[in-house]
Amino acid sequence: MKIITLTLLVAFAVVSCDQKKSRTVISPDAFNKKIDGKQVELFTLRNKNGMEMSVTNYGGRIVSLMVPDRSGKKEDIVLGYDSLTGYLNAKEQYFGAAIGRYGNRISKGTFKLDNLEYKLAINNIPNSLHGGIKGFSSKIWNGVQNRDNEVEMTLVSPDMDEGYPGELKVMMIYKLTDKNEVNIFYSAKTNKPTVINLTNHTYFNLHGAGHGDILDHKMYINADYFTPVDSTLIPTGNLEPVKGTPFDFTLPLVIGKRINDPIQQLVFGHGYDHNFVLNKTKNERVSFAASVYDPLSGRYMEVFTNEPGIQFYTGNFLKGKEIGKKGKPYNFRSAFCLETQHFPDSPNHSNFPTVVLRPGEIYSSACVYRFSIK
Repeated sequence: MKIITLTLLVAFAVVSCDQKKSRTVISPDAFNKKIDGKQVELFTLRNKNGMEMSVTNYGGRIVSLMVPDRSGKKEDIVLGYDSLTGYLNAKEQYFGAAIGRYGNRISKGTFKLDNLEYKLAINNIPNSLHGGIKGFSSKIWNGVQNRDNEVEMTLVSPDMDEGYPGELKVMMIYKLTDKNEVNIFYSAKTNKPTVINLTNHTYFNLHGAGHGDILDHKMYINADYFTPVDSTLIPTGNLEPVKGTPFDFTLPLVIGKRINDPIQQLVFGHGYDHNFVLNKTKNERVSFAASVYDPLSGRYMEVFTNEPGIQFYTGNFLKGKEIGKKGKPYNFRSAFCLETQHFPDSPNHSNFPTVVLRPGEIYSSACVYRFSIK
C-alpha cells in the first residue's frame, strides 16, 4: 500500500505594508564552520517584495523570519540564535528545527513493528523525544541553494539510527515565493519497514522574538477533540472532546485566559503541550487547522495542513536561561509552537493514524503557515 503522509509544506503569506527591502539580522559568517568534516552554512531566501527568511543546514532550522506589522515595520518573529555557537552550546530547545525521525514522544522509547520490538534512545526520561539524542535537529544536512528563493536539503539516516530500523533518505525544500509564501516540503523513502513523523519546531512570537510573552495572542484551533496525556506527556490513547474545557479553541480565545486553570492536563503539560485532532475537510489537500492573532502588532497567522494532528505548545520549558538573538532572553511562555504532525506515540496505539512507512512507499508532508495583517 502506498503511503502519502503530508506533514510539512510550510507557507507564509504576508501582507506587506513596507516595500523597502529588509536586511537579515543574521551574519552568514556566524554559521560558517565545519562539524565532523561537514560544512555548516546559513542560507538567506528573499523574494521581490522584500520578505526574507534565513535557514541553516544545521538541523534544517529556520533561524529568522522577517514579517511586517500593521505599520509596515518588519520584525524577526521566530526564536533562535545569532550564530551556530548559540545552537551548539545551549540546552536543546529545538528552535526552528526539522524534527525526525519521529516528532514528539514515544513511550519508554519502545515500539513493535511486524512483531519485532525496537528500542530507541531515551532523551526525555522515561521517553524518547523528537528522534532521540541526536535526531534530525542536530544533523548536518546537505544544502544547495539553486535560486535566491529556494534551498534544497537532503539527509541519509542510516539503518538503526537512534534505534529506528531502515535506511531513510529524506529531502526537504524551503521555497520563498513572490506571493510571500514559504514552502517547506519533506519526502522520504526507506529500505526497511519503519515509522516516521516529520515536523518543524519553530517557536513564534508575533510581537517579535524576545518581546515579552504570547499570553495575549488569540488562538483558534479547528479541533473538536484532543489527545489527553499522562504525567510523562504520553497520550492515554483516548480522544476527548474540547467542549467545556480550557482546550476549546473552536472560538478565538486569548492563550492566557485559561492556561493556569487547575486541571490535571494543564498541570501535566505545565500549560498547553498537547496534540489536537484536527477537523478535516473531505477531499482537500490541505485544510484549515489553526489561527493566531496578535492585537498589538496586527500580525495574523493561519495554519493549514493535511496532517491529522497539530501540537500546540506554549514555551512552558523556556526559563529565561536561553539568551537569543540580539542578546534577548527567551522567558517562560515567550513563544508558541504549532507543529503539524501525526499523533505522539502512534506506533503504540493501533487506533491512531498509521505512521508506518514501507519499502516502495513514499512519505511526503505539507503544512501552510500564512501571515497577514488585521
